[in-house]
Amino acid sequence: MMMTEAAHQLGFKVIVLDPTLGCPCSLVAEEHIVAAYDDEDKILELCQKSDVVTYEFENIPYESVKKWKESFNIPQGEMPLYLSQHRLREKKAAYEAGALMGEYSAVHSKKELLSAINQIGYPAILKTCHGGYDGKGQLVLHSEKDIFQAVEMAEKTECILEKMILFDCEISVIVTRSIHGEMTTLPITQNIHKDNILSVSIAPPLSVSKEILEKADTTARAMMTHFNFVGTLAIEMFVVGDEVLFNEMAPRPHNSGHFSIEGCTTSQFEQHVRAITGLPLGKTTLKQPTIMVNYLGQHVNGIEKLKEANLPDTFIHDYQKAKAVINRKMGHVTFLNYTAEEIYRIKEQYWTE
Repeated sequence: MMMTEAAHQLGFKVIVLDPTLGCPCSLVAEEHIVAAYDDEDKILELCQKSDVVTYEFENIPYESVKKWKESFNIPQGEMPLYLSQHRLREKKAAYEAGALMGEYSAVHSKKELLSAINQIGYPAILKTCHGGYDGKGQLVLHSEKDIFQAVEMAEKTECILEKMILFDCEISVIVTRSIHGEMTTLPITQNIHKDNILSVSIAPPLSVSKEILEKADTTARAMMTHFNFVGTLAIEMFVVGDEVLFNEMAPRPHNSGHFSIEGCTTSQFEQHVRAITGLPLGKTTLKQPTIMVNYLGQHVNGIEKLKEANLPDTFIHDYQKAKAVINRKMGHVTFLNYTAEEIYRIKEQYWTE
């Protein structure tokens, strides 16, 4: 929806393929093809009707993009999907691109799980290689008491065991590369999660040195160049002392970049559209300190009260989802020129359960 709004501002019309009738994007797009993401006939229809095709969701079948990219204009290609859809492939690719990361091991069986735990130790996180977001498909192992549940998970599907990183903070870098090779990054955000769901993104970060920010920016640009990706890549990192460690990546505009709509000269959505259509990339200057706060299904009543409060420099983005679901992102609020302390006081007042 937000990418479509940005595309409209640049003079483009949009067709969306989405399986949900009345999905948020369909409310603003010119046409909605209601179909599953793996419906080849409908993907072909979308391609035939479009001058440029993009994806904004990492669970699109990469095989479909690979199949149609030679016949139609799909600038991102399938590789961003191929790598990001499998955590082990993603880790290996990031390492080859020069990113630093914590210790990890592939796990395909009980035997490999026990061997990996013996090597990595506790605490560790077992993650499924396929699927999973907002903490889904993950299990934290604190001690031998967690082995039984971990074995069940490892024997059902391919997994990866990662050493739990005792990080100073989490940050993300959103890098965009155009079809002409031009590249920009958004101002780096410090991210705070609650129950494995992104809660708050702060730009600029509260307590991260200039040197760390430069390392993160350099790492993101090096990865984008190494992969030869086009479009937008969001890279989440851990700050540990004076180093930045790769955590994971998403080949699309990212929740932690939503602050850019009001906070930056060019939003991540406009930048992505510019990149894939060949327009010059815009400046990504942070116009003022910006804090973005997500709200979930259990917060919608409090957000209605926040609307009524009419706070200055406060922008409420309702994703127009049909039903409020607990722990599902329903929208976000962007605050300009507020301190973190002020934001937490506002959260206590309006983010009611």
